[in-house]
Amino acid sequence: MSHLLKVSPNATPEVERPDPAKLISGDPVFTTWNLEEKDGLFAGIWQSTPGKWRVAYDEWEYFRILEGVSILTDAAGNETRLTAGDSYILRPGFSGTWDVIETTRKDYVIRL
Repeated sequence: MSHLLKVSPNATPEVERPDPAKLISGDPVFTTWNLEEKDGLFAGIWQSTPGKWRVAYDEWEYFRILEGVSILTDAAGNETRLTAGDSYILRPGFSGTWDVIETTRKDYVIRL
């Protein structure tokens, strides 16, 4: 059984910043509208203002960039430029940096 989820502009988002120990530059602010959190599955909309921080993933994440520009760089230094319309999969074990060049918004699905 499936159901349709609708993002309400009146929904109260979570607002936070990256861990200061992971911050490389800027003062990024994360805004997250959680749509689904159940049985190890998380889905929603995430947005960040410009800045750069270190990331490490223990989970699977699929996302699609809705707007903005970011650069995802893996531990080997390989860069992936992400712009509106791009889709990407992050696998467990990925580490590197996330650099938001222009405020970026994505929809995402995370599976633990």
